[in-house]
Amino acid sequence: MPDVTATDAARRFSDLLDAIEHEGKSYTIVRHGKAIAHLEPIGSGRGSEVKTLLRSHRPDGEWSNDLYEIRDLLEVDERP
Repeated sequence: MPDVTATDAARRFSDLLDAIEHEGKSYTIVRHGKAIAHLEPIGSGRGSEVKTLLRSHRPDGEWSNDLYEIRDLLEVDERP
């Protein structure tokens, strides 16, 4: 995924969208040397890959116990 500066992305936004739509390209937007956003085709962000990954692993029977233990550690702040 090539990096594009925020300034360059603003100047070439239409070109980036064309490349994403027609060529399936993805870009990382960088501002001050820090990655701040990703532009990618919508099809890759719908979660189908996550669903497939989750279905390929067996359920963790201890997960609910871990969740209860974490909840017991929480402290509730009383608000006026």
